Parts: sequence; C-alpha cells; structure tokens
Amino acid sequence: MLFPVAGIEVHPLIPPAISFILSFFASMSGLSGAFLLLPFQMSVLGYTTPSVSATNQLFNIVAIPSGVFRYMREGRMVWPLTWAVIAGTLPGVVIGAIIRIKFLPDAAEFKLFVGSVLLYIGYRLFRSVHFRSSESEPIKIQKLGHTKTIEFSFKRISYSFQGDTYSAPTIGIFALTLLVGIIGGIYGIGGGAIIAPFFITFFGLPIYTVAGACLMGTFVTSIAGVGIYQILAYIYPAQVIAPDYLLGILFGLGGIAGMYLGALCQKFVPANTLKLILTFFILFTAGKYILEYFL
Repeated sequence: MLFPVAGIEVHPLIPPAISFILSFFASMSGLSGAFLLLPFQMSVLGYTTPSVSATNQLFNIVAIPSGVFRYMREGRMVWPLTWAVIAGTLPGVVIGAIIRIKFLPDAAEFKLFVGSVLLYIGYRLFRSVHFRSSESEPIKIQKLGHTKTIEFSFKRISYSFQGDTYSAPTIGIFALTLLVGIIGGIYGIGGGAIIAPFFITFFGLPIYTVAGACLMGTFVTSIAGVGIYQILAYIYPAQVIAPDYLLGILFGLGGIAGMYLGALCQKFVPANTLKLILTFFILFTAGKYILEYFL
C-alpha cells in the first residue's frame, strides 16, 4: 500500500502490528511507544522527512486514550503530576517543533540528536535499577491501592501510594518538563513520553504511579504538536511537514490495543524488570543512531 505523504510503500497490516508490540511494552513504563516507533519509521520504512515527527504524534493521539482509561480505572492517575507535565511540556513542544523545522531538517543530524538524548536517558535509567531489592518482586495484586493526593501547591506535589509518601518540588517538575517538552517536540513524541525516566531517576517516584500521568501529558501535548506541524506545513510549503494521516491512524489502531493491555499487565511486572526492558531498547536505539551518523 502506498502512503504518498510519507513517500513509502508497506503492507497495511505491518504498521498496527508493530505499534501493538511496541506500545504494549512501553506503556507499562509510561511511554507511548512513539520513541521506538520513530526509529522504525526512519530506519526500516525509510520515512525521514520532518513529517515523520508529526505522524508520530498523531499515533499518540489515537493510541493513548485506551492506556489512560485503564490507569484511571485502577486509581493510579496522579492528577497533580499530570497537570504539571501538561503545563511544562505544552509550551516546550511548541518551541521544539519550530527548532525541528528550522535547525534540524537534515535526517543525519536529527538522528545524532535523537541518539544523544536517548543515550543520556538510558544511562540515567540504568543507574536507577536496584538488582537486589523489593523492586525485583512484582506488586501483589490484592494489595495494589489507589494514589491519594496529599499536597498540590506551587511549592510541592505530594501523594501516597502503597502506604508510602512521595513528593517533589513543583517548580523543579515544571522546569524539567519544559526542557523535556522541547526535546520531545523536536523528537516528535509529544514531550510527556520521555518524562517517565526523568521522574524515576531524578525524583525517585515509583514507576507504577508515573505511567498514567506521563501518558496523559503525552496525549495533550501531541494534540498541540500535530496542530503546530500542520500550521508549519503552510508556512514552509517546500518541506514535507504535515502528518501522513492514514499511516498515523494505522499505527494508532495497533497502539490502542497495545496500550490498554500494557496498562492492564503492568502491575504483574516487577519495577526493575520494567526499567531494564526500557533501558535496553533505549540504549540499543541510541547506539544505532550515533554509529550511523559517524559511519
């Protein structure tokens, strides 16, 4: 099947099949799978124009609601954290999209940028793994409780989960999410998608509670991202910037099922296992992109 905007030809069942697999595993850690879907589109399908970033964000819009719905049903949405993610990443995505178009249109330079970002995230995530701790055991399903907000102010966000209290400075979260939003806007993953590893490594928040907030943040900022890329397509008509809607929807259909099942199964998987799976894919992709730039 030909996708004229992307300029590629692929069987229509391949996009949803790939996105299902990626989003199933990624959604357990608060990621939509877009950060791995982008390398697949660029390296396997040969889709390397700036439009690939917009298509990636369209995938988020279609796929994410199912995962968020599952986390809401289980009472594991930390809403103050969600609002902080949206407030920081939304303006960052706008800035990132403009940087992507004006300064990083070249595919080779874009891959180097992506590889560098993923390398740092993977390093930080691996350092947070505790090989001999209670995190090596899955949470017992019958004891899996809801999150409860304790404080939500300009100074601090605090909430309880599984009998423990977790907190982080609101300004610090906003500053970090703004920076990540810029990176995410350039990368085409909505900003919130790569904030989960930062929450885990910088603020020590449990992976079981940040996943829903990060997915919701990604969903909201992806809506803005697609809109921005569509507007930029009119401003820069010489470049292929607008998303390939048909391809993005096909990816999204697979993501709907993958994210819902991933959110459902997350509580069966030990936190360290989730971190290690995520670290492996991130470092593998980072190494591949950096080597491709220099070789």
